[in-house]
Amino acid sequence: MSASITQIESKAQFDSLIKETAIVVCDFYADWCGPCKAIAPFFQKLSETAAGVPSVRFIKVDTEANRDIAATYSVTALPTFIVFQNGKVLERIQGADPRKLQQVVVRLAGHLLSGNSDGASASGSGSGSGNGNAGGANGSWRGAELPRGYTDITSQIEPKGYELLNADDNSGPVKVLFDGAKPSALGEKKNEDAKDKDWVESGQDDQLLLFMPFQSMVKLHTLQLTSLPPKDDDDDAPMRPGKIHLYTNKPHNLDFSEADDTPPTQAIELTEKDWNADGTANIGLRFVKFQNITSLIIYVVSGEGEGDKVRLDRVRLVGDSGEKREMGKLEKIGDEPGE
Repeated sequence: MSASITQIESKAQFDSLIKETAIVVCDFYADWCGPCKAIAPFFQKLSETAAGVPSVRFIKVDTEANRDIAATYSVTALPTFIVFQNGKVLERIQGADPRKLQQVVVRLAGHLLSGNSDGASASGSGSGSGNGNAGGANGSWRGAELPRGYTDITSQIEPKGYELLNADDNSGPVKVLFDGAKPSALGEKKNEDAKDKDWVESGQDDQLLLFMPFQSMVKLHTLQLTSLPPKDDDDDAPMRPGKIHLYTNKPHNLDFSEADDTPPTQAIELTEKDWNADGTANIGLRFVKFQNITSLIIYVVSGEGEGDKVRLDRVRLVGDSGEKREMGKLEKIGDEPGE
């Protein structure tokens, strides 16, 4: 074991480390896990790179020997990397994804070296509030700041299970909605005709049904939607979402007739004033109705206007993750789909 990595021997040792160190990067692994072994040298190099930053600590947890720790943080697939800030979960990376892991570590180390160890800044949770280009606790772009005390838990979406109905074939794949990059529509060069689009549009009408299962139970506090339709007088230009219904804990996606006949967990009406300068609506949820959530469906019932299509560029989920669950059978996984 590298001197720059601490091997965890007990839950007491683990709890002490994550509380006493500003940033802790933890590798949950098992000796039988092939992808865990493959990424281990990369994890070691990252730890050596950040060795000069005293507020960052790298640790490893053998899930076979420390099932209590793995269960506490709902580690059900290997490898899983969790970044803790002042004892709280800041970021979760599932799978042997060296690119994402390096991005997170480099960003955190940079913040600490510059004297900013407080993480993401916070704001109120009302619609339209927050500051564009707020960044995020997980190193990804966000169109509005986080409400105080909560984190971006978009990474908790299970990539093998999400589904989007009625998307136009010429728009981007559903995974672009959760992309950590700044939307291309906010760049200096906007190319709506680009081959690789990083947004989605509806197909036959102005409705979309997005199903998102989670890797563990979560508590949702805020939904952030970014929509950046082109600003022109084209009658065919897509609209921003207007009327939205949310459904929780469904085992699979609804079809449109089911959605129309099912009472929503929360109904939302968005108007022009709810969208900030970066095209993001910061939607506060009825928190009591979004506890212990295993899945979320976003049903865009209609657009804001008289057009025929709606557009979504990004979806961000804000709340708490890592609720304790029973330890299930661990699954070894490689790179995320599409990487």
